[in-house]
Amino acid sequence: MEKKERRVGTVSRGIRCPIIREGDNLAEIVANSVIEAAEIEGFPLRDRDVIAMTESIVARSQGNYATVDNIAADVKAKLGGGTIGVIFPILSRNRFAICLKGIAKGAKKIVLMLSYPSDEVGNSLATYDLIDAAGINPYSDVLTLERYREVFGVQKLEFTGVDYVQYYADLIKEMGAEVEIIFANQPKAILNYTDCVLTCDIHTRARTKRLLKEAGAKVVCGLDDIMNSSIDGSGYNEKYGLLGSNKSTEETIKLFPKECKDLVLDVQDRVLKATGKSVEVMVYGDGAFKDPQGKIWELADPVVSPAFTDGLIGTPNELKLKYLADNDFKDLSGDALKEAISASIKAKDGSLVGNMAAQGTTPRQLTDLIGSLCDLTSGSGDKGTPVVLVQGYFDNYTN
Repeated sequence: MEKKERRVGTVSRGIRCPIIREGDNLAEIVANSVIEAAEIEGFPLRDRDVIAMTESIVARSQGNYATVDNIAADVKAKLGGGTIGVIFPILSRNRFAICLKGIAKGAKKIVLMLSYPSDEVGNSLATYDLIDAAGINPYSDVLTLERYREVFGVQKLEFTGVDYVQYYADLIKEMGAEVEIIFANQPKAILNYTDCVLTCDIHTRARTKRLLKEAGAKVVCGLDDIMNSSIDGSGYNEKYGLLGSNKSTEETIKLFPKECKDLVLDVQDRVLKATGKSVEVMVYGDGAFKDPQGKIWELADPVVSPAFTDGLIGTPNELKLKYLADNDFKDLSGDALKEAISASIKAKDGSLVGNMAAQGTTPRQLTDLIGSLCDLTSGSGDKGTPVVLVQGYFDNYTN
C-alpha cells in the first residue's frame, strides 16, 4: 500500500500535568505526562519532538523561593542600608513589586529613577507627543516628580489601570523608607543623589553597571547580584539573582530556576528508555515577542530558556519557499515546481547566511523561537498545561 504524504507540519500541544510542589520528581512527572498524553490522545511520539516545561514548575520543584526579609538583608549587606539609588526597574506588580519591598526594607531612603517614556520592556510612563510639546530631551533631561506630573499628569498603564509612579512610591514608604522619584535615561544621573546604586534593568544591565562604575559610583549592584546566594536558608540563583523572579505571595517571590541542565537530560533519557524516541527537552519562561497594542516586549526574564538539550543549540537553517517559487522557479508549476523546490531544500548545505533564498527567514536562536511558541501555547493563567509538546518543528517541505 502506498504511503500517504503527511499533510501536517508543526504542531504545538499543551500537556496537562499535576500541580507541582517542592520536592516532586519533576523529570518523572513530565516524561510520564507526555507519554500518557500520547497514548490517551492517540498521537505518536517522534524523534526530535521537543518537550518544553515552564520555568515556574522547575523553580517550584526546586523550592527556589525567597522572602522580603531575605532580600532586605542582602540589599543592606551589599549596599550599606543608607540612601540607595534604584534605577531602571520595570513596572510590574508581578515582577518587581515584591523585590522593591525588600529593597526598601533594606534602606533608609530610596531614590527611584525611572526611565521614560517607558520602562525597558515597553510599559509606558509618558507619550512622545507630550514630550515633544514640552520640548523635553529624554536622552539628557532629568525630570523631578513635580515636573513629570506637570507635563504628563497621571499615566495609568493601559491593561492594568495602575499609576506605577504612585504605586511604587507608596510601597517604599510602607516599608519604612523615605522616597524621592526622578525620571532619567542616563545611568550617571543617579550619582547626583547617591553613590550606592542598584540597577534593575534586565538586558542592558552590563552596560549600565559599566557606565556607573566609570562615572565614579562607590557601590554598583544589579538585580543579578542580589539573592545570588542563600540568605538564612532561602532559595537563590547564582547566575541571575532576582532577575526572572515572580511574585508568589505578598511576602515571597519565586526565583528563576537554578541550574537545571541535569533535569532536561533526565527527561530526555526517560523518554528514550520508555519509547525509543530521541526527543529534545527545554525549560522556558517568557517568550520573546512584542505586543503591538500595548507596545510591551514580553521578555522580562533574563533569557527565554535557562536549560536545554544540545540538539536545540543554534538557529534555523531554512530556505524561503516563496522566494524560490517567485524567483528561481518562477516558470514552473505543479509537480515540477514541487520537485524543484524539494531538490533545493535537500541540497542545502552548511550555513545559509548571505544566501538570497534564505532572506526573510527568522534569524533567532531556536530556543527563543520554540520558547515563544510554547509560552503562547501554555499561556500565563489557568490552562493547566505547564508542559508543551512541539512536533514537526524540524520538518521541512520534503518530509
